[in-house]
Amino acid sequence: MSTTGSFSLSGKIADLMQGKFYQGTVNVVNGRIASITPDNNTNSNLIIPGLIDAHVHIESSMLIPSEFARLAVVHGTTATVSDPHEIANVLGIDGVEFMICNGKKVPFRFYFGAPSCVPATGFETSGAVLGVQEMENLMSRSEILYMAEMMNYPGVLFKDETVMAKLEVAKKYNKPVDGHAPGLKGEQARSYIESGITTDHECFTLEEALDKIRFGMKVQIREGSAAKNFDALIPLLDLHPEMVLFCSDDKHPDDLIRGHINLLVKKAIALGYDPMRVLQSAILNPVKHYKLDAGLLQVGDPADMVVIDNLHDFNVLETYVGGELVAAKGKTLIKGVSTETPNSFVAAHLQTDDIYVADSENPLKIIKAIEGQLITDQIIDFPASNKGALMSCTEKDYLKIVVLNRYKPSKPVVGFIHGFGLKTGALASTVAHDSHNIIAVGVEDDQIVEAINAIIDAKGGIVALSSGKKQLLPLPVAGLMSADDGYKVAADYELIDGFVKEAGCKLHAPFMTLSFMALLVIPKFKISDLGLFDGDTFAFTPLTA
Repeated sequence: MSTTGSFSLSGKIADLMQGKFYQGTVNVVNGRIASITPDNNTNSNLIIPGLIDAHVHIESSMLIPSEFARLAVVHGTTATVSDPHEIANVLGIDGVEFMICNGKKVPFRFYFGAPSCVPATGFETSGAVLGVQEMENLMSRSEILYMAEMMNYPGVLFKDETVMAKLEVAKKYNKPVDGHAPGLKGEQARSYIESGITTDHECFTLEEALDKIRFGMKVQIREGSAAKNFDALIPLLDLHPEMVLFCSDDKHPDDLIRGHINLLVKKAIALGYDPMRVLQSAILNPVKHYKLDAGLLQVGDPADMVVIDNLHDFNVLETYVGGELVAAKGKTLIKGVSTETPNSFVAAHLQTDDIYVADSENPLKIIKAIEGQLITDQIIDFPASNKGALMSCTEKDYLKIVVLNRYKPSKPVVGFIHGFGLKTGALASTVAHDSHNIIAVGVEDDQIVEAINAIIDAKGGIVALSSGKKQLLPLPVAGLMSADDGYKVAADYELIDGFVKEAGCKLHAPFMTLSFMALLVIPKFKISDLGLFDGDTFAFTPLTA
């Protein structure tokens, strides 16, 4: 982390440790705060410590860490608690090391965890497996600060031997464990938490969050591109402010250009919540919980600081990391860096016959996607049929959904989904949580196959087809990220996103929503490269009801 020489900033200082604001001057020497002098300066700007995203998968921005940093600092973010779970499912420990090494090339504080569930379940095919020995390898490293989300909550509840052994590794190194337990309450929540798991970002009701807090768990209020739980959970800030952290979890590049944790802070303050409590949740609480070395505007700290105009408008004027000015007047000052593009991709082209589904006398189980949520529901009904084959039905919004193993030539799994609203065309992606196989949804079988084959030719990316046109964004880094300039990636993604919506899709984030349809550890009904999956029974289930 590079530093600068000596300089001073004057304004109203936010002292999160003392819980107060006061006029003063911050004096920086060699990247650290040498002194803070209370005075009577008349500068109305506010100086706060850098904002922190308490749980994020950098890969979901489709940007490598160095490019993520270039965009995030514009919004006052100076650090992230980052789970490299996505790239680990593709490339294993090599993927984690790629993220760490790339992140070190820019002035930004990436705090990485050891992905605890690779693969997330045994009901899908991933590109790597991280067992107990790999956890030992990662958790022993100083640059790994915590064990990332324990997604296998059934394994915790039923005391699975491997799961419990991984949790013991975290205890051995005295590092916190992040949670992932959607819907758990009561005795199940207590059992999960007492195993040593300390946070959860998957609460989607206030009742659930309060139950977990009752047993000692901290709650990360999430507002990402697809999952948005801020409105439901923000009352926690008055009830249990010391137990609240802010996070995005998954943020697409176009949304990252618009804002980051600053948007949650601004929204909470606008709703009337105590600004000091809001800032403590966005900065101090993650620093204390994860024992981060991020600056808190205290003497001796790294000069990680943000200058904003006022608490109401919360416009970021300048951002500093380690005393280095990294953003000013809405522009990033971090330069892009070159990188390699590691990947793992083996898949064979499909033919239209490969996604044929024979007509059935029985109704089908249809996935119901829900706007703004990772959870899904289930519909029992009949799609359209034609000459003995089941087809997409745009009138009912029942579309075919296909998942294909990217790691070896395989037969696809085919289901049906409601909620995308496409009237024409198809979209496909290799961002498919958590194993990141190829996932596609569409109207006509030939369009679905064409979209999948375009992804195979690109060896990863997102693609949309409609009305004879095609839009493709290659993602050569593990099939998850681009190495291009982040602003260009965001612009390219926005074009594809708009293209999909012109084809009838009403979802705010179509590709993000699509990626979560393969996330088996979130109930209720999902699909993997091995079959349709019932999250309530945690088992495969047939297509017919």
